[in-house]
Amino acid sequence: MAEFGSCHRNEPSGSLHGLMRVRGFTQDDAHIFCTEDQIESEVTSCIKMVYDIYSTFGFTNIAVKLSTRPENRIGSDEMWDRAEAGLAAALAHNGLEYEIQEGEGAFYGPKIEFALRDCLGREWQCGTVQLDFALPGRLDATYVAEDNSRKTPVMIHRAILGSIERFIGIITEEYAGFFPAWLAPTQVVVMNITDSQSDYVQQVVKTLSDAGLRVKADLRNEKVGFKIREHTLRRVPYMLVCGDKEIAEGKVAVRTRKGADLGSFTVEEFAEILKNQVRSRELKLLNEE
Repeated sequence: MAEFGSCHRNEPSGSLHGLMRVRGFTQDDAHIFCTEDQIESEVTSCIKMVYDIYSTFGFTNIAVKLSTRPENRIGSDEMWDRAEAGLAAALAHNGLEYEIQEGEGAFYGPKIEFALRDCLGREWQCGTVQLDFALPGRLDATYVAEDNSRKTPVMIHRAILGSIERFIGIITEEYAGFFPAWLAPTQVVVMNITDSQSDYVQQVVKTLSDAGLRVKADLRNEKVGFKIREHTLRRVPYMLVCGDKEIAEGKVAVRTRKGADLGSFTVEEFAEILKNQVRSRELKLLNEE
C-alpha cells in the first residue's frame, strides 16, 4: 500500500530529459514504522517487492547501490553502523551484489537505490528504500517496547517505481512500443473488409469490451491490408479481421503485430486467451518466440 504523491523539483533546464527527468512527477511513496531490530526483515520484504514488480514488467538487469552516511548527518555513529549493517544484511539475504556509494546517503539515514537502464545503457534511479531516524522524532511517534518503556521507531521510506513518469519512459524505451498485451494501451483492433461486416465488428468489439479488454473498431473505407499495416506500425498486439467467412462461422481471423497469422477463433475463445495473458502478465504474444 502506498500513496501516489505529487513532487516538484526546480531542476535546471539543461538537466531536463523527456520523461526521465522532469520538474513535476508522481511518486509511489510508502512509509513503514519499525524498531531498529526489525530493519533487516522489513527492508528484505521491500527488496522482494521491488524485484517482484520489476520482473512483472520484464526487467532483470537491475543495478543496486547502497548509499552510506554523509559528512553532515544526525544521529550517533553507532546508530549509523546498525542502520548500514541492516541494509547490507538485507541485500545479502536476497543474494544481491551492490555498489557502495560512500557519503551519498541522506542526512537522516542510509538508503538502497535500484536503477534501471534505458535503451542506451544509461542508468536511471527508480526504486529506493531509505531509513529515516529524524522524522519519527519530529512527529513525536513512539511505541511501547518489551520493557514497557517508550521508544522512537525508525521510518522506512519505500518507493518501488520511484517517479511514475520516469518508469513509463523506461518501459516505453525498453519495449520500443511493443508492449506486452496486458500493458498495451489498445490490446485489440477489430476491422472489417467491406461495409457488410460493420455490424458484426461492432458485436465483436462489445463482447471483448464487456470482457474487460481494451479494444477498438476500425470501420474505415480502406483496404484491409492498409489497415493491418497501419495498426502494425502502431504496435497493436492483436488485429482481428472479420469477413463474410468469419461471419458465417461466428469467428474472427487473428493476426499479431509481428505478422503471424494465428488462424480463426470464436470471439469467446480469443477473449479467454487474451484474458489469460492479462491475468498471468505474459510478456510475449500468443505463439511468439
